[in-house]
Amino acid sequence: MKESGLSSIVRLDIGGKKFCTTVSTLTQREPDSMLGAMFSGRHTVCEDPEKGYVFIDRDGKHFRHILNWLRDGVVPSLAESEYSELLREAEYFQLIGLIDEINSVLNTRKEADEISTELSRTDIIKCIQSEKVRFRGVNLSGVDLSKLDLSFVDFSFACLKNVFFSRTNLQCAKFRDVDAEGSIFHNATLRECDFTGANLRRALLAGANLQSANLQDACLIDCSFCGADLRSAHLQTADLTNANLEGANLEGANLKGAKLTNANLKGANLQRAYLRHVNLRDTRLDGANLDGANLLGATR
Repeated sequence: MKESGLSSIVRLDIGGKKFCTTVSTLTQREPDSMLGAMFSGRHTVCEDPEKGYVFIDRDGKHFRHILNWLRDGVVPSLAESEYSELLREAEYFQLIGLIDEINSVLNTRKEADEISTELSRTDIIKCIQSEKVRFRGVNLSGVDLSKLDLSFVDFSFACLKNVFFSRTNLQCAKFRDVDAEGSIFHNATLRECDFTGANLRRALLAGANLQSANLQDACLIDCSFCGADLRSAHLQTADLTNANLEGANLEGANLKGAKLTNANLKGANLQRAYLRHVNLRDTRLDGANLDGANLLGATR
């Protein structure tokens, strides 16, 4: 291992599988773990003098998930048997945060199995009266959740196809990697929501408040954002093909790498929006306000 600070490269051999990472990855998220202690600089770590790898005698099957957890805090979607295997490795490496997240996912799945996938509006109301509400991975397709207070609820990985969220308070709710195709968010409060990687194809978000919402990498094809408030929204690399954003407020929004083919931005407010290197050639911008927008390298 090269001794050049927290960015130094570390090569690991986990039961014959080779990995390459950095000291900062191994030490910053879980400093009290076995890996954090090993590479903290307080201990001498032995490596193969010929190959330059630190050998750890464990099954390397799930070690990539451990590294991704240490890098991004992300728990992968796995079968229950694989979660048990990953949990065993997390316990060996003393990764307390990962252990808690895996147990949380397993408990959520257990709860979901106990709840009928045909949840009614009444069932949802009963659930949200509990102290901590999570619907991760649950199938809520077609349920009417309009006009409820679902702020801060975690819907990550759930199936939300054709769900009615009209006028619902969803502030700070999590929708990471959900399938919400065709759902209705008309006039919903979605401030600071996390839609990273979500499928919102053909969803209706007209009049919705999406201030500072995170829609990075989301599929927004054929979505309607007419009159929506998207000020300071994060839309990096989102697919807005054929999306209707007529009259939407995108002041200060970040659209870096967004796909805007045939998108309708007529009359939209794009003041101070980040549009560097975005292809606007097939985008309708009649009457749009581009004052102060960063258009360096944009194609028009």
